[in-house]
Amino acid sequence: MEDISKINERVTGKTRLLALIGSPVGHSGSPSMYNYSFARLGLDYIYTAFDVKEDGVKQYIDAMRLLNMKGGNVTMPDKIEAAKYMDELSPAAKIIGAINTIVNDDGKLTGHITDGEGFVNNLKDHGVDIKGKKITVAGGGGAATAIQVQCALDGVREISVFNKKDSFFERTLAMADKIKDAVPGITVNVYDIDDTAKMTEEIKSSDIFVNATIVGMNPNLADQSVVKDLSAFREGLVVCDAVYNPEETKLLKEAKAAGCTTIGGKGMLLWQGVSAFKLFTGEDMPVDEVKAKFYS
Repeated sequence: MEDISKINERVTGKTRLLALIGSPVGHSGSPSMYNYSFARLGLDYIYTAFDVKEDGVKQYIDAMRLLNMKGGNVTMPDKIEAAKYMDELSPAAKIIGAINTIVNDDGKLTGHITDGEGFVNNLKDHGVDIKGKKITVAGGGGAATAIQVQCALDGVREISVFNKKDSFFERTLAMADKIKDAVPGITVNVYDIDDTAKMTEEIKSSDIFVNATIVGMNPNLADQSVVKDLSAFREGLVVCDAVYNPEETKLLKEAKAAGCTTIGGKGMLLWQGVSAFKLFTGEDMPVDEVKAKFYS
């Protein structure tokens, strides 16, 4: 436990507040990670979490301005609603229409989405560069969209997206058009996730495959994988999972057995926080220490 005298020294009348909002947020490890990093670098900030549902987001943003909060993070279900009240959006957030990070610069609130940066930087941390590559993504939700957009902005040449052909399929098609408008020359394909033959074909011609659905997640889906035909896997293919519980999903186990390079979702969680920390403070998070303390 931190010594009470150290807490008294660290929290002063000038300490700036940051917070995570969403619902639920009680399980989040963000306050521990950020507060450790602030203390480690001697930065006069403190980070907490508030359970805020969508109908309370506007009031919270007003309070951020009133209290001159330094910023904070946004998780589900508030990401789209919070974007509406920003003064400015980052390029990725503008395309997606959602945010997970808010920075307050002298009263100007800028909304960012660092989920996709977390994915890209997690790959870099494993020695994988996405520039000029083809990536296939399973999923069309928030995480999948953030990955698609950031990969496009960072230079992939082609993206193939597989999503359920349900009432939300049109959104996936619309997002593909937005990406093509924002990044001229990129190829973005959208397919039905139930078309196993097409998914197998696209994965075989890809450099990177990522599962950004909840398939494989504990407790109810851990015995499942989004890839049904294991012939899609080969040596040299990079297979990633946005799921981080369990750390090694069924998808990753089967891909590893086939000789693929595999990357789990825990690092994506870390690196999106690293990006947000830089936006808040202008400083680099002590990544190696944070990894050892919170992600080992």
